Formats: sequence, structure tokens, C-alpha cells
Amino acid sequence: MHNRALHDSLAAFVEEAAWQLAEEVSGGAEIPFELDATPTRSAPLYCYRPLTGRFIAQRIGMLARLPSYPPAAQSLAQLPDLPGYLRRRGRRVPAGDARALPDCALQAFLGAIWGDATDFVFDAERFRSAFAELEEVAYSGCELSVVLTAVEGLVIESDEVPLGEGLALVRATTLADAPTGLADDPHATVAVLALESTSGQGRALETAGRRLRRLQTALRLWDDAEPALGPTAWARTDGGGWLAVPLATGLRRPAGDCLLAAEEEDPLRAFCGLVSRRTPRAGELAWALRRFELGCERPSAVEALTDWLLAAKALFADVDRSGYDGVAERVAAICAEPADRAHLEARVREAISLERSAMAGFVRAADEVDALVCELGASLRAVLRDVLCGHLDPALRRVADDLRESLEQV
Repeated sequence: MHNRALHDSLAAFVEEAAWQLAEEVSGGAEIPFELDATPTRSAPLYCYRPLTGRFIAQRIGMLARLPSYPPAAQSLAQLPDLPGYLRRRGRRVPAGDARALPDCALQAFLGAIWGDATDFVFDAERFRSAFAELEEVAYSGCELSVVLTAVEGLVIESDEVPLGEGLALVRATTLADAPTGLADDPHATVAVLALESTSGQGRALETAGRRLRRLQTALRLWDDAEPALGPTAWARTDGGGWLAVPLATGLRRPAGDCLLAAEEEDPLRAFCGLVSRRTPRAGELAWALRRFELGCERPSAVEALTDWLLAAKALFADVDRSGYDGVAERVAAICAEPADRAHLEARVREAISLERSAMAGFVRAADEVDALVCELGASLRAVLRDVLCGHLDPALRRVADDLRESLEQV
């Protein structure tokens, strides 16, 4: 099996379709038959052949209303050679309407499972055979690479959380063929990325690295536990052996775990999509985001302090002055309610004043120091998250100054 997400969405649809079609038959609907006059060794005379495909085609509108139909159609639409599969199944390739192609392929897939059947049940062996044929044809001429890496600091409630375009968060214990040691922890979460590429292209690992870095950025902005990818990924192509690949993801400071509940999966999926599309490649925001992530990788909060102050400086400091002028006031204006602005401003100023002592080695890790630095990090996380989501204008100095001015006029 190359594409696990496709396999699962098709299996869910076929199982629902089996119940629906079986209910039609039990309600009195009859499968048409045709007379097959071709003699065979087992049937030297005539026999009747069930026209199961026609029976399914007449009810495809009803099957399209099943909850599992849209995910299955969307998964099929992403295959590289769906027309080739239709031709293999003896179907006409629809022209002009892109939505008709996966619809026609789903109908052909059901025909492959129940082509000569007179009862509708989910048969695992029939499904396995039909799915193997689909993958063999649809991925002809393509290489399918799979990349796995542990996600530290994240526990998912579901067995799998699809994030789109071949990327998913998976409970490690559900992986049937994981590299040794990856699934030892029953609560471990693994990022699974399936990539398709033209045979011999050799760009899969480069693409995987970029996609996984975007995932890590999204997870760090999602929760203050700062989930991060492990130091090693495992990759293989077309079912070959696993190859260990070092990841330049830095360390993760122990900060507890983030529990992803089932009701949070859709928001996380949407957030990861936004981060992937809207993360800037250059400019102040890109630089500040990288400094924020470097702070997440430091072994202690004290060591993260300068990274996070520099990120705040890039976003909020007066551009015509040196140092951190304007940072505390603007961070407080955006991140705190009017009644709490003075307190947050004082906390940011305290963090700024702590930096010189930290550089000189006079500051040791302590609960109150960790709380101060983490408060600064939380403000940065909220600002960066809101900018990437489109809730905040990237011109943060102007936004903060406008907020301060409006408060003064009240």
C-alpha cells in the first residue's frame, strides 16, 4: 500500500456503499442479468451474468450523498494518472469537467469490487485486490516516497489526523511497518508524509524537509508546549528499506505536552494550511519568526531570552533608534487589554533589563525567571500567529501606535 490516506477513505466509502446497496436489494430492488451465450469449460451451455455495474450506476446519485463520498472523491482526484485507471477498467475518460473524473473512477472502483457479485458485502480480499490494481495503474511512472519523524511534545487523541497533501499526524503504535524504536512509546506521535515524484527526479527529500519545517513552525505557534520534530527522520521510496536522515530541527526544551483533542483537529488542520501558505520568505516578519523558533530550541528560558527580545525588536522597535525603544509599549498595546497594559509593559521592560545580566552570567534558571521569559514568548507567539492567520496587519508598529492613540483619546 502506497497511499494510506487514500486506502482509508476508499475503505470507508466502500463499507458505507455496501450497506446502502444491500439495503436496496433487501428492499426489493433487483440486479439485472444478461444472457451470456459464450460457452466455457465450466458452463458449456448458457448462463446468466449479473449486470452489477449497471445496478451501481443507476444508484450513483444516492451513493454520492453518503458522508464518506466527498473525502474518497477528493483523495482519488489527487492521483497522478486517474485516466489510466479508467482506461484499464474499460471506462470512457470524461472530458471537460474535472469533477467528473474522480466520480467516474469511484464508480469504476465499485465495479472492480462487485463486478460479478449478486450481494453487497465488504470483502477485505476483494477490496485489497481492487486497491492494488488502482495503485499499480495510477502510480505508474511515479515514485512514492514516505518520510516519518517523531513529533515530540504532542499527544493526539485520534489514531490519525490528516493535514492534507499527503501529510498526517499518526499515533506511532498504529504504524504497521515503522522503523525500529519509533513506536515504542504508546503515546508517541509521528508525522507521516507521502510524496509523489516522477521516476528519477530525486527531489522528494528536499520537498519533505520544506514541508516538515513548515509543520514544525505551525506546531510551535499552536501551543506553548512548543511541539517539535525529532532529530531524525526515516525515508524510503517505493517500499524499499528505511534510510535515516538527520533533521536540522534543533533541540526541544522540556515544556510538558500538548494534547490534541478530536474537536481541535479541524482548527489545527486549517492553521497548518495558513502557516504553509502565508509564511514569508524574507523581511522583518520572516526574520522575527526565525528568531522566535531559535528561542524555542534553546535548552533554557534564560538562553531563549535574547532570541525572543530580538524578535520583538524586529517587529516593534523604533526603526530610527538603537536598542529596544518602543518595544514594551507596543507589545502591551497589542497583546493586553487596556486594564492590563501597564502590567504587561512592565513585564517586558523587566525582561529587557534582564538581558545584560544574563549575558554576563549573573542570571540563573529559576521559576520566576522562566515565567518572565515565557510570558514574553507567549506574547510573541500570539502576535506571530495572528499575523499569519490574517487577524493582525503585519505593520505592527502602526497598529500598536494607533491602539495607544485611541486609548489616550478615551
